Amino acid sequence: MSDEHLSSLTFSSLPLDRSIMQGILDAGFTHCTPIQAQTLPIALQGRDVAGQAQTGTGKTAAFLVALYQSLLSRPAPASRSPTSIRALIVAPTRELAVQIHKDAAVLARHTDLKLAVVFGGTDYDKQRRTLADGVDVLIGTPGRIIDYFKQHVFDLRHVQVLVLDEADRMFDLGFIADIRFILRRLPRPEHRQSMLFSATLSHRVLELAYEHMNNPELVRIEPDKVTIDRVRQVIYFPSMEEKIPLLAGLLRETEAHRTMVFVNTRRMAEKLEASLRANGFHAQALSGDVPQKKRLQFLRQFHEGELAVLIATDVASRGLHIPDVSHVFNFDLPQDPPDYVHRIGRTARAGADGDAISFGCEEYAIALPDIEAYIGHKIPVAAVTPDLLAKVEPAPYVPPAAGYARPARRGGGRPGGRAGRAPRRREAAAPVAVNGAVPVVDAAPGRRRCLTADPPPRPPPETPAVRAARRCCRAGARRTPCRSPRHARRAAPAGCRRRTGCGPGRSARPWPASARSARPPSAPRMHAR
Repeated sequence: MSDEHLSSLTFSSLPLDRSIMQGILDAGFTHCTPIQAQTLPIALQGRDVAGQAQTGTGKTAAFLVALYQSLLSRPAPASRSPTSIRALIVAPTRELAVQIHKDAAVLARHTDLKLAVVFGGTDYDKQRRTLADGVDVLIGTPGRIIDYFKQHVFDLRHVQVLVLDEADRMFDLGFIADIRFILRRLPRPEHRQSMLFSATLSHRVLELAYEHMNNPELVRIEPDKVTIDRVRQVIYFPSMEEKIPLLAGLLRETEAHRTMVFVNTRRMAEKLEASLRANGFHAQALSGDVPQKKRLQFLRQFHEGELAVLIATDVASRGLHIPDVSHVFNFDLPQDPPDYVHRIGRTARAGADGDAISFGCEEYAIALPDIEAYIGHKIPVAAVTPDLLAKVEPAPYVPPAAGYARPARRGGGRPGGRAGRAPRRREAAAPVAVNGAVPVVDAAPGRRRCLTADPPPRPPPETPAVRAARRCCRAGARRTPCRSPRHARRAAPAGCRRRTGCGPGRSARPWPASARSARPPSAPRMHAR
C-alpha cells in the first residue's frame, strides 16, 4: 500500500474507543485517507454525513469506524428488546454486503457488538435464526431486510445509526421504493445518525439524503478528478470478430494473473468464459444466473489468487475490495458513464497502480463520447495490430444435460392456452368409406380424392316446407320472433332450432286468436322473408 494517497491525520489522534482502535491496528491502518480525514471528525460528533470520493479510498472504513464509536458511546435504551437492532447498513448487491461484513468483523473484533449479514440466494433459515438470536449491527440487501422485517424477525424502532452505501446504484437497480419503505420505519432523522457514501452522488441521491437525513454535511473529495490518476487507460477499436482474439492476445502479453473482464450481458459472459477456457485461461463468469454459493466461491478464489480471470457484469463493479488487481478490461463499453468509473476502480486501489483497457466495438462505441465527457478527458487510443490478435480455438459445444427441458415462455398467450409449449402433432384420421368408396389422402395436407369413378349422389331438392323452416331458423338466429299462422299448422322439421320454440317434433307457437283479430291490417308482419 502506498502512503502517497494518505493524509497527515492519524487514527490515534481521533477520539476513538480503545477496542475500536485495536481493530484499526489489526487491519493495518495508521493514517486516514482524505475521505476519512474529512468525514470522521464530523461523524464522530454525531452529525449526518453524505460523502463522495473516488473508488478505493476507504469509504467503508470511514462509516464503520463512525458507526462503532456511536454505538459504544451511546448505550442502547433499557426498553430495547433482544431482536431490536441498533445499526443498519444497506448495500445494493450481495457481493458488496458480504465485503462490508468481512471488513466490519475485522474492525469489531475487540468489541462486544454482534454482527449479521443477510442477502438473497442462500441460507434463508440460517440467517433468520441469527437475527432471531439478536444482533446489534445488521448488514444486508434491501429485499432480504424487508422480508425478515415483515415477518417480525427484528424491528427497527431503536436504530441509532443508518448507513446507505452506493446509494446511486440502488436507484439504478430499482431499489428506491424499498429504501423509502425502510426509511419510513426508522426513528425520525433527528433521533438517529445517518451516513450516505458513494463514488458518485447524483441529484436524485442528494434529494433522498436531504429528505430523510438531518441536515447532512456534504463532503466531496476532488470532485473534478473522477477517475484515479494511477490508472493507465487505453482504448482499442476492434471489430466484433476481433474482440475475443484481441483479449486473448493481451492476456497472454501481460501475463495476467489477477484480471477482471467486464461485459454488459450475461450471455456474453458465458460465451467469453467458454472461449477463454478453451484457450487455456482459468476464467469464471460472475453473473446473476450463477448460484450465490458459487459466486462467493469464485470471489474467494479470485481474492486468493487461484482464479486468474474473473468475467463479470456490473453486479461486481461496486464496492468490492480485491487487492492487487493488475488489469481491468472493458470488453463491452458500459452504457452508463458512472459505471466506467466503478469498473476501472477495481484496479489501482489504496495507492497502487493499474491498467484499464477498453474495447470500442461498433455496438458500444456510441457510449464513448459520454464517458469521456464524464471523466473530463480523452482516453488514449491504441492500434489493433496483427501481432496482438491471438489465434483462438473455438469453444466446444456442450450438449444439454439429460432430462433438460427448455423453460416455458412466460406471457404472450391466453389464460389456459398453450403458450411456451411445442405445438401438438395431429394424428391423421383413418380413411372412412363414403358410399362404398374409400378416400385416399393426397400429398397435400387436408386434400382427399375418391378412388371410384361414380360421384356421390346429389342431395334431394328442397321442398317448400324445408325452405320455410330454414327461413324460420334464420329468423331465430336474428332473434326475430316468427309467429306466422302458416307455421302453426305444421310441425317444424328436425334441425330447426328457432329461439321461439320451434324444434324437432314441436310446433311453432301461433298468434293467439285474440291477437290475430285485434291486429290492424296496416300492422307489419314479423315473418322473415
